[in-house]
Amino acid sequence: MAGDTGMARKVALLLWAQTLGLAGAQTTQLLVDPPWKPAVLWDQVTLSCQGLGTAGATTWYQDGQHWWQEGPANFTVTASGTYTCDRPSTGLSPPMRVLNARLVLQVPAWELLEGDTVTLRCRCWRDMLVTEVRFYHEDKEVGRSLTGTKLSLSPLQLNHSGRYRCGGWVSSNMSAWMLSAPVTVTVHVPVDIATITPGVLELTPRDTGTHRDTVAAGVSGAFLFLLLLVGIIVAWYQWHRLDARKHQERPPLDPLALPVEDPHMMYMELQRQPWEPSDTYDNLHQKL
Repeated sequence: MAGDTGMARKVALLLWAQTLGLAGAQTTQLLVDPPWKPAVLWDQVTLSCQGLGTAGATTWYQDGQHWWQEGPANFTVTASGTYTCDRPSTGLSPPMRVLNARLVLQVPAWELLEGDTVTLRCRCWRDMLVTEVRFYHEDKEVGRSLTGTKLSLSPLQLNHSGRYRCGGWVSSNMSAWMLSAPVTVTVHVPVDIATITPGVLELTPRDTGTHRDTVAAGVSGAFLFLLLLVGIIVAWYQWHRLDARKHQERPPLDPLALPVEDPHMMYMELQRQPWEPSDTYDNLHQKL
């Protein structure tokens, strides 16, 4: 019984650990609206802190310095800088930059998946005119346009990851050539199948043409399967324990309580079969 209990606990703990490994640790996220990064101050950017715990317990940091204790979960940015937020139950968020530069290259703020169509845009301060834009990937020119300000990466591939910049002629009182700060593009492989074996968690890439199905749906399905499996294990353990208890409570056999054959039937049986006088004692002894 003790061995069965220990085994059931070990299996349940292993399944729970695999589930946590699949879902990943819960972390604080910092969302930006409009959803572009780096954000630019003239867009009237709103930052939202998402994590566990009460929204009123949010702590904000600007450029690594403690800035707002017990602030709101979201606010509109009024000064450039690098912002992070902290929630008591899920910790510190990744940083989010808000710039007020003359020329900025922006990438979408959501996760970039292989197979996506992604557009990078080169923007001048307060959307002033910029011409003859050139785009650079790891300091190598990958595109140019006389009047356009966008670079499309389609379909997105893993080798598109890296640092990008844009440069162009900015019109003001006097035109000047400017170069933006570098922006990092990270391409992820979409995943929708998770295989769990004892001690091993395998993630299988899926067809990049249909990667819009979220990873969260796959995680939820795996979690429900684990809950069902744990329920089966618990039910088996309860049945095994009940069956063992029935065996323990069953009374021992009493030889004196065994049924005794009718002596008349015994006599009639002896009359029907041939026998020798020498066998009388042995036959009677076996019957009794």
